[in-house]
Amino acid sequence: MSYRLIKTEHAARRGQFETVHGTVQTPAFMNVATAAAIKGGLSAFDLKDIGCQVMLCNTYHLHLRPGDKLVAELGGLHKFTRWDGPILTDSGGFQVFSLAKLRNITEEGVTFHSHLDGHKIFMGPEESMQIQANLGSTIAMAFDECVENPAQYDYAKASCQRTVRWLARCKAEMARLKNEGLATNPHQLLFGINQGCTFDDLRVEHMKTIADMDLDGYAIGGLAVGEPAEEMYRIITAVEPFAPKDKIRYLMGVGTPGNIIEGVWRGVDLFDCVMPSRNARHGHLNTWSGIINIKNLKYEKDERPIDPECDCPVCRNFSRAYLRHLFKADEMLGMRLAVMHNLYFYNHLMERIRAELDAGTYGAFHDRYVSLLDTRI
Repeated sequence: MSYRLIKTEHAARRGQFETVHGTVQTPAFMNVATAAAIKGGLSAFDLKDIGCQVMLCNTYHLHLRPGDKLVAELGGLHKFTRWDGPILTDSGGFQVFSLAKLRNITEEGVTFHSHLDGHKIFMGPEESMQIQANLGSTIAMAFDECVENPAQYDYAKASCQRTVRWLARCKAEMARLKNEGLATNPHQLLFGINQGCTFDDLRVEHMKTIADMDLDGYAIGGLAVGEPAEEMYRIITAVEPFAPKDKIRYLMGVGTPGNIIEGVWRGVDLFDCVMPSRNARHGHLNTWSGIINIKNLKYEKDERPIDPECDCPVCRNFSRAYLRHLFKADEMLGMRLAVMHNLYFYNHLMERIRAELDAGTYGAFHDRYVSLLDTRI
């Protein structure tokens, strides 16, 4: 199980990531199935049809329901969902800090209240690893603290140091679970997460430190949480030279097509975001000419597909007029077809990016599409 760098253009990387659940061609977008399902009514079999390579599930949400021990009893996430490709589970850290209104952070971990029923929960590095071991994902994310931007420098520095200590505990706990035969997937990989808010020196120092810990992959977290996109790009550029060249890189929670194109240009291999499915559920659809709102009156009699350049199952079979009707009539099918289209678009955007990198023409592709694809028509 390893990452192989095939070629580069500028800082952009064309690679291949081998896992026990299959090979991922990179750069790649991971489709977000928070509670082991894509919101909008898509199954694991639909994901195969639209070109998905990796599914992402959420440790926090699955711990609350149906419960990670139940998932383990039922054979792990792959058997539970019927998805046979790689699955990444995030550590639960972001949800602890974004959803829990009451929380108390100590060196041991975080005590917080469930956003569902208010009951008290404790989660630290060991608990996060135990939950993810039960889920049996291909890739487990280390438990970290996601600090809000903007942040005080001193707090961000202390948080980075604690996140390093937590990462060491995650690594030790994962090794223990595997050695004692307690992991649903004995080949589970561990990714560390770079933090440091928008402070370049903290980001660089943190990446240097965790790079020495010889992990299976490295993520950049704590971005795309409200700061300007230019700040995010600056941080990626600052951190990239210190990320191991022979390990896969993941920018967490990003983003728009333009964000992805820019992220690839700056050396990122993996992306995930709820945006394509969330936007689709509100009628905002991606096309190679920009973003359309299918609910607009001008599409009432439009017999064209969502995107004439798209070959997804929706564009092959249905018109804009029909999609608009479904949304206006509150038919569930409208949401399902819209989500299917947007996720197909994202996965095939990545396919196009890989082809451009293979051809050595990614720079020209970047310049043409980085702004265009995020433009609202």
